Amino acid sequence: MLPTATAGSLPKPAWLAETEVLWPKWRLEEEDLDRGKKDAALVALKEQERAGIDIVGDGEQFRQHFVHGFLEHIQGLDFVNKKRIGIRDNRYEADCPTVTGPISRPRSVHGEEMRFMRAHTDRKLKVTIPGPMTIVDTIADDHYGDRAKLAMEFARLINEEAKELDAIGVDVIQLDEPAFNVYLKEVEDWGIEAIHRAIEGLKCKTAIHICYGYGIKANIDWKHSLGREWRQYETIFPVLARSKLDQVSVECAGSRVPVELLELLEGKDIMVGVIDVATQTVEKPEEVAANIRRAMKHVAPERIIPCTNCGMAPLSRELARGKLEALGAGAALVRKEIGKG
Repeated sequence: MLPTATAGSLPKPAWLAETEVLWPKWRLEEEDLDRGKKDAALVALKEQERAGIDIVGDGEQFRQHFVHGFLEHIQGLDFVNKKRIGIRDNRYEADCPTVTGPISRPRSVHGEEMRFMRAHTDRKLKVTIPGPMTIVDTIADDHYGDRAKLAMEFARLINEEAKELDAIGVDVIQLDEPAFNVYLKEVEDWGIEAIHRAIEGLKCKTAIHICYGYGIKANIDWKHSLGREWRQYETIFPVLARSKLDQVSVECAGSRVPVELLELLEGKDIMVGVIDVATQTVEKPEEVAANIRRAMKHVAPERIIPCTNCGMAPLSRELARGKLEALGAGAALVRKEIGKG
């Protein structure tokens, strides 16, 4: 009951990469970098386990960025001559690779990493992969000329990858789609179709992480412009409720998402965000428990997965560690209250 999880990323240690930035530069090279990533992933894993997190992951220690870490292994992309483009409907700019020809996946992207993680934990294991819509919103395209067509091509590659990870023993495959609450019409037009193509034939649990973004200034400023209530989800939750996905994430900590909107996700397990990743303070377990109880007024506890609002890559390690511990302790309080602890 109330199994805890994270949305994905955790801060990288200073000996591996730059700290407290979204696009960190590696501080190691070649074989040292490979070993360093594994060491960092083990540290992230053990910190999750110690904090009482039930569904664990690699903290995205093997990748520089949640989107480009996958794309670096895809052929048909030029990472040398990056273009500066506006992403998330021009909310902010980033230097992004360009599609220059037909895309393909010559080999597994995260297979070796997940075999490593599977060998080091008996807990449920989750892997995150960028979703098709978010990928096409985070790259320049000089070949396909059609976002929907390009998204379906990436969905095909994601599906190839996901089937291999499913076979390795990953328990949850999560597609990260922050673009879903930006391009609302496209979600119904082709976004869900691309998601279904990406998860086709999987036996493991499938999840989608949609959110209002990392706790960086561009996202915080944007959220301040959205008014007293954030009701974008009112448009896309019914679409997600009808989808083939098993789990949907919703940030409920420090957000203006009306909690009653959770009722629109009938039939889905909900990763309820009870940790605010946009603050520099560690929640108290009682605050986490209060957020879980709030969600329980609209969703049965059997369908709730207490989680972080988003990834914690830009935070300090000490802050992220404290938030993990608060997440585990807060969920334990509610389990005890309902007799499931």
